[in-house]
Amino acid sequence: MSQTVTHEGQLLENFVGGRGVAVETDEILDVLDPANGEVLARVPLSTTVDVDRAVQAAAAAYEIWRDVPVMERARLMFRVQQLCEQHLDELGELVVRENGKSIGEGKGEVRRGIDVVEFAAGMPTLMLGGALEQVSRGIDTELFRHPLGVVAAITPFNFPFMVPMWTAPIAIAAGNTYILKPSQRTPLCALRIAEIFQEAGCPDGVFNVVHGAAEAVNAICDHPEIRAVSFVGSAPVAKHVYSRSAQAGKRVQALAGAKNHIVVMPDADLDLAAPGLFSSAMANAGQRCLAGSVGVAVGGIGDELAVRLEAIAKASPIGSGLDPENTITPVTTAEARDRIAGYIDLGVEEGARLLVDGRFESDNGGFFLGPTILDDVRPDMKVAQEEIFGPVLSLERVDSLDDALEVIRKNEFGNATAIFTRSGGVAREFRRKVTAGMVGINIPVPAAMAFFPFAGWKGSFFGDLHATGMDGVHFFTESKVVTTRWPD
Repeated sequence: MSQTVTHEGQLLENFVGGRGVAVETDEILDVLDPANGEVLARVPLSTTVDVDRAVQAAAAAYEIWRDVPVMERARLMFRVQQLCEQHLDELGELVVRENGKSIGEGKGEVRRGIDVVEFAAGMPTLMLGGALEQVSRGIDTELFRHPLGVVAAITPFNFPFMVPMWTAPIAIAAGNTYILKPSQRTPLCALRIAEIFQEAGCPDGVFNVVHGAAEAVNAICDHPEIRAVSFVGSAPVAKHVYSRSAQAGKRVQALAGAKNHIVVMPDADLDLAAPGLFSSAMANAGQRCLAGSVGVAVGGIGDELAVRLEAIAKASPIGSGLDPENTITPVTTAEARDRIAGYIDLGVEEGARLLVDGRFESDNGGFFLGPTILDDVRPDMKVAQEEIFGPVLSLERVDSLDDALEVIRKNEFGNATAIFTRSGGVAREFRRKVTAGMVGINIPVPAAMAFFPFAGWKGSFFGDLHATGMDGVHFFTESKVVTTRWPD
């Protein structure tokens, strides 16, 4: 299987039942290196039949895996962690090659995935139930947590290592068997993760990978033997997966789009706030659901903030993520580049002032956009409301903290937000009143650690239990309550 992820231009296979399985389809896409447009591999788009093959392998494996003692499942996670640590540099480079982000971001993504493996290694404690004796005369009650069975994850292109690792370690350590449907743009990390689990001793059929697009997604949503579906991606597809899977009686968590606001107060330390806002908006070419894509300048700080942002943008080197000097890396596809450029045109048409224009012609076949800053953006503009998912920062100006909170409240998304201020009172008021699930105070990317949930609100999340943390454990398990009386 390592052959699959290293040979340029090779036709990939699904990974089912512990081995590579060819996909019989005429629908095949090229997997491109975003930095130069070169073909890394060719990915087949699986059909309903291919998904069912993976489900049957996972269902057969579940009958054995569910009875493996939880301590042994935890030891598997320790071995997975060791292998990920051993191959961290290689994994980070693989992320860069198929996604395009900087090497520092790539290795950081791998590190965040390892964090979840470490968390899942605590499954003997995380799955603890409870008991209470004498709930009535001579009667005791116990609670046990059980795995669900076959579960699936549908993951996006922007974090091809980390997002699969949000679910795979927790689901598998909890006793489930697992099917991963990665983005067809970034399938290589998924296969490498499956290889690592296999090398760590994961039994055949416990971890499976199915490549594909819409047909594979719908087959996962519809399949009667898949008990739960975890999805991360755009808002329209999240709504589709949530409703279709729920209609089929499944447990669903669907992490959707975002339009995250970073508020800069008049008393903010601009040496911290300006580079923080810029990095939040532009790192990974803005292709992340925690990107601070809207800066909200409060009071009179807007002019100086704009000057600083412009200077940072013009000094930021653009190029391949494999060069650690580059801070602005390519978007993942040519189609994404053209769509983002269209949003820049739209912002100008809506009346925004183009402070920095990042559009340019790349001479090496890569999918590049430089950092773009739109100033004097109004909250009612589409560039202020819709997720652009590119290196574009919209700068709004408001009079007060209450105005900033109202801007955030009216936006349909509520994934994350942040504030830069020196005032503890202002920070506390913001923390209590802001309508987003993850909040940073002088932290521009408030990503939750593995032992907390990735807690989006409003249109950024569909479901009840979030990914990671105890929410993740509860999502992939169900409780059984046993009430007992023994006669004398």
